[in-house]
Amino acid sequence: MEKMEWNPGKLLETSGSYWKSCTLHAGVKLGIFTLLRDQPRTDYEIAEVLGGDLRGVTVLLNALSALGLLIKKENTYANTVTSETFLKKDSPQYLGYMLMHHHHLMESWIKLDQGVLTGKPTRSRSGFNEAVARESFLMGMFNMAMNLAPRIAPEIDLSGRKHLLDLGGGPGTYAIHFCLRNPGLRATVYDLPTTRSFAEKTIGRFGLSSRIDFQEGNYLEGTVQGTFDVVWLSHILHGEGPEECQGMIQKAVSTLAPGGLFLVHEFILNDEMDGPVFPAIFSLNMLLGTEKGRSYSDRQIREMLARAGVRELRRIPVQTPNDSGIIQGRI
Repeated sequence: MEKMEWNPGKLLETSGSYWKSCTLHAGVKLGIFTLLRDQPRTDYEIAEVLGGDLRGVTVLLNALSALGLLIKKENTYANTVTSETFLKKDSPQYLGYMLMHHHHLMESWIKLDQGVLTGKPTRSRSGFNEAVARESFLMGMFNMAMNLAPRIAPEIDLSGRKHLLDLGGGPGTYAIHFCLRNPGLRATVYDLPTTRSFAEKTIGRFGLSSRIDFQEGNYLEGTVQGTFDVVWLSHILHGEGPEECQGMIQKAVSTLAPGGLFLVHEFILNDEMDGPVFPAIFSLNMLLGTEKGRSYSDRQIREMLARAGVRELRRIPVQTPNDSGIIQGRI
């Protein structure tokens, strides 16, 4: 991958890019895009509904317009197609929860130098001590998966497969879309008890309660009941160190019938570990939030899988907004 050409302008733009992030976060946090879902409103009307200062609200509205997230005509503001689709809370493609999750992570990122020098997290293991922050994380993960799963499911051939294990699957978003794509497939979502109600509600919403069940457990310490012919691990390796990942993979492999398919979905670094950009920077996020978590390279994931007896390893090409990738193998 070609490296970015740096110059003083690019350095200053990158250094101050959090100004744009904070502008976007404020618009979402204050519900401005949701407020404008029905009709355009004036700055006076918006300030009155928000109970905010007219000058402060107007300056934010103008900045959001400058970013291309609002359309301004005189002193009236309306959503763009993008903000109506992704930033309005009742949109099925809403990304606001993930944006608020990013917002809640900012405090720990300010202490990145401290985390680098100590090698220790600058936030708690979960980082979600407040109910609002936890909701942003859980719903953000759900919203992201709901955008990605319909793209990924057609790229993976599960024809003839009967039972899929979605290990650490949360609300079961991927299990849902794999089952929708493959009528003969059923699935088991394995995750913590606290996720069960959200998962069962989501599964029921898609009319798949008879085909997808939920099994409670901790994927690091618990035992998975049953035998499967597909295992799906999506974005759970990066939260743990190499030893824990190896144990998790070995445990998942032990549930597979002969010929079973093993799939890992992760933010995958190149073998030099200096790109792509998102997985490299995401590894810093794991440094700030976990004791051992990190992004892993293609080679590292393949080596862990091979040690667990997974063979015929190959990369499935998928196009995602955050450079995630899928490695497939079988036993």
